[in-house]
Amino acid sequence: MTTLTWSQVCARRLHRHALATPAGPSGGAGPSGAAGQAVAAGQAGAADTVGGTDTVGGTGSAAGAGSAGVVAGVVSAICGAHAQVASAAELSIGLRVAGATRTTVRQALWTDRTLVKTRGPRGTVHLLAAADLPMWTGALAAIPAPPHEQARTLLSPEQTEQVVAAIADALRDAELTTAELTEEVVARTGPWAGDRVMDAFGDKWPRWIAAMEAATRRGAMCFGPNRGRTSTYTSPARWLPGFTPMAGPAALAELVRHYLYAYGPATSAHFAQWLSVPRRWAAELFASLDLDEVTVEGTPAWVTAGDTDFPPDGPSGVRLLPYFDVYQVGCHPRELLFPGGAAQRALAGGQAGNYPVLLVDGAVAGVWHQRRSGRTVHVTVEPLTPLRAATRRALEAQVERVGEILEGRPTLTIGPVSVGPHA
Repeated sequence: MTTLTWSQVCARRLHRHALATPAGPSGGAGPSGAAGQAVAAGQAGAADTVGGTDTVGGTGSAAGAGSAGVVAGVVSAICGAHAQVASAAELSIGLRVAGATRTTVRQALWTDRTLVKTRGPRGTVHLLAAADLPMWTGALAAIPAPPHEQARTLLSPEQTEQVVAAIADALRDAELTTAELTEEVVARTGPWAGDRVMDAFGDKWPRWIAAMEAATRRGAMCFGPNRGRTSTYTSPARWLPGFTPMAGPAALAELVRHYLYAYGPATSAHFAQWLSVPRRWAAELFASLDLDEVTVEGTPAWVTAGDTDFPPDGPSGVRLLPYFDVYQVGCHPRELLFPGGAAQRALAGGQAGNYPVLLVDGAVAGVWHQRRSGRTVHVTVEPLTPLRAATRRALEAQVERVGEILEGRPTLTIGPVSVGPHA
């Protein structure tokens, strides 16, 4: 059995997340090789919101026709980028792709359509690689339905099927707002679908909305480009023409392989938490697959069979990870990723992602916040311990990179962050 240290595990995760070295046209990590190859691997195996359709400007390795493939490859390798907050998604991806800006990400999403905005793990909004849609929809349709899903109480199984079919038909060649989609669903199903019975922030939503999660999991809908500040929905088939969800068992096996590539070694309990599924169900899934057991600091964990190569060097580098960056949300064990006072300062009720974090040598070493004023991006960093001179220089370089990605002029203040956790 392979015995690993936390340092080895951390170094490999940083590499595979393209946080050790950002991916370029021929670099980076993916489940089957380079970042640019991860798209093909996924296809073979397979709130503010992100908006805008501007073309990529400037020069460099991430600009031009090849950038969309590199961006999608990185997103595939990390199992998607959390996208409930627009600037956070753009920063998460931009940090991992050499020369990329928020415009690069927007072009990959809305123009090149190598990314798709939809619901991923835990039912949360993510940017996923479009080539991975068969895997994601096949797997998400096969997991146990979340206990909070209101379709259980507001819709019969037959009504859910009717609504999902109506959504798929209405969005086949259209981009519709919620109000427009309500009209189309009601026209295809009946007045009952429009009954305003679903609790929603002091208001009531139409009954059919209770089936939106099921429709998204099955690949009947995804997000379209915004109309101003209003969200639209469309068919994922417009991003990946002719796509069909993979069969459930094959899709689940492929998703576990992708997950372990990015976040392994990991346990079935870690996977259950990441995907928001019952632990017993996840344990049975792991037991059915060809995995290798290893130990990390003496604790058993799993990797995909044969994936036992780890870098000889330890983790290094300074990164400013935004809200809900998948590295801090998906990596375990938490007590090693958030050592000492980092757990108290950077976790919210034990939950990762609610604070942007300062990452030093792969572990959380502080929190930070950014505030935009015109073209100026004001960055405040609160380290948990005094910074060494070399770390301070690396931080200053990282702040400059954040400014480039967000297409603004950055300033840096070292001091307390007074902003609380994101909800």
